[in-house]
Amino acid sequence: MLISIVAPCYNEEDVLERFHDEVQKVADELLPLGHDMEFVYVDDGSRDRTLAVLRQLADRDPRVRYVSFSRNFGKEAALLAGLRHAKGDSVIVMDADLQHPPELITRMVDLHAQGYDQVIARRTRSGDRVTRTLTARLYYRLVNRLVDVELVDGVGDFRLLSRRVTDAVLDLTEYNRFSKGLFAWVGFPSTTFEYENAVREHGSSSWTLRRLLNYGLDGLLSFNDRPLRAALHLGMGLLLCAGLYTAWIVGAALVNGVQTPGYVTIITVVTALAGVQMIMLGVIGEYTGRIYYEVKRRPHFLVQASNAEPADDHAPCGTTKDLVP
Repeated sequence: MLISIVAPCYNEEDVLERFHDEVQKVADELLPLGHDMEFVYVDDGSRDRTLAVLRQLADRDPRVRYVSFSRNFGKEAALLAGLRHAKGDSVIVMDADLQHPPELITRMVDLHAQGYDQVIARRTRSGDRVTRTLTARLYYRLVNRLVDVELVDGVGDFRLLSRRVTDAVLDLTEYNRFSKGLFAWVGFPSTTFEYENAVREHGSSSWTLRRLLNYGLDGLLSFNDRPLRAALHLGMGLLLCAGLYTAWIVGAALVNGVQTPGYVTIITVVTALAGVQMIMLGVIGEYTGRIYYEVKRRPHFLVQASNAEPADDHAPCGTTKDLVP
């Protein structure tokens, strides 16, 4: 069985060779068991020597295949490119910064042999800040009440996918991709195991607070239209409140006569309604913006250099042809 290791890379020149050495050791252990391995690296427009290191690895190891983007398109695009170029009977997605321990690959392969199409590694939050842990738990509790799939705290992209799961994910052609939700949406028999959170070997994470918030918003909006329904319900509720308030004002005027209207009440109501309207417009704008990007049908990424061809006919319409340097 051929196993594809898909590893998105962004400014990983300091750790990339060590990562490859670690997964190479696992590949050598699995080879006597009848498992061959290929390594698919995706350079997501790195600003350092990541591409040069990938070329060196490809010269040294014929199992290395790389794809380099023309600019930074984001991790979702890098994951998609890696899956499109993976030829394996199963695909293991993992980060190249060694926060996903390569020694767990053997365990994934063993569980896959038991009939699971997805083998998911769930990291514990040991070592995380308390505020981050509490925020994550609140986020997942909220999201799982809204979205149509179940998202599990601690579950990310580190997982093994069977060939049929990989093909099913590639058949989902939307532009706004949220891979964690897509993996959950396609289903198929799955199993999960936990592992201790590893410390990043070099550099710092590119996931700033702003990017985390945007990523969380993508997860909230990608798999449901309930915010739109909530805006409708909120508008109907405000209309009901306005009707009741109007009836109360008219009744008070009939009983007590016309009084000078309260300035504070008017300002409060106008400001509150304006804020609600802006929130509704923002929700509608988010969905409209996603439709805007979908109908343009732009490619998810552009390739500037590669030593690999797509594994099948899932190559995106309109992308540039891979250039072999």
